[in-house]
Amino acid sequence: MALLPKNISISRQVLPVIAALGVLGAIAFIVFGLPDRTLEQPTQQPAQATGALANSPRVAGAGVVEPSSEIIDIGTALAGLVTDLRVQPGQFVGRGEVLFVVDDRSARARLSEANAAIGEASAAIREAQTARATAGKQLALYREIEDPAAVSRAEVIRAEGDASAAASRLELARARLSAAQAAAASARTELGRLTVRAPIAGEILAVNIRPGEYVSTMGSSSPPFIQMGETRPLHVRVDVDEDEANRVDLGKAAQVSPRGAAKDQVEAIFVRAEPLVVPKRSLTNSAQERVDVRVLQLIYALPDSARDKFRVGQQIDAFIPAKAAAK
Repeated sequence: MALLPKNISISRQVLPVIAALGVLGAIAFIVFGLPDRTLEQPTQQPAQATGALANSPRVAGAGVVEPSSEIIDIGTALAGLVTDLRVQPGQFVGRGEVLFVVDDRSARARLSEANAAIGEASAAIREAQTARATAGKQLALYREIEDPAAVSRAEVIRAEGDASAAASRLELARARLSAAQAAAASARTELGRLTVRAPIAGEILAVNIRPGEYVSTMGSSSPPFIQMGETRPLHVRVDVDEDEANRVDLGKAAQVSPRGAAKDQVEAIFVRAEPLVVPKRSLTNSAQERVDVRVLQLIYALPDSARDKFRVGQQIDAFIPAKAAAK
């Protein structure tokens, strides 16, 4: 109080000035601090039905683009190092075409050993057959001699033993041949399992391995080594909420557009409706979206002319004709 002049009154002069300054500050905040409420056109036009569907009953749905074969995850039956990778994303392959090869040196070595054993057993069979034939001729010669004094009983017994031994060696050689052939077949089977081939004709969508990497059988959390599918034609899997499922006019074509590109709308042909209603998994991240629902999944085929507008895994918006309301 001692700092102010004696003729200055706080209640009559200072406080009114402070109040006036506060009012001016509030006015300035209101004028300059409010957010900009200018209306602008949205950067992305929302999807909307066109043509005959624009003024007729319809059901809206969202979904994703997928191959007509659905996505196939390629793994390996045997673990090992990748020695040869023959495909890359975007490449089209035929059924049975080699995708990648796992180290097969051990299997090839066992196949070589089995082939050598087959050759050895085959030679033993030929030797045993010759010995059996010789022993059989000798025994037949002894038995044709009419004079018992000409050939001793011991020589006859020896010839019979030689014939029996030759027959036993022949059976053993044949058994060894069967075992070697089985070993060779097992090695060839393992070689086939180490060579991973395309189960169908289609397009390579993703490759998650490189030469020199160690691969093992895929677990639940590991990504697939290769993803592929038949993309000619492409399909879309549309989710329709279960409370709207009964309104869908099954069999009719749908209007489909890529998410964020409503003007690129095409007509998709109905393929099938999945028989099982499943929990909703494909989310659009919309604030109004319900996630605690089950959905009917409808499959539609995109026209070939739309391949440059749609990609596998891309989200889409769809409008499907609905049944006419019962009167």
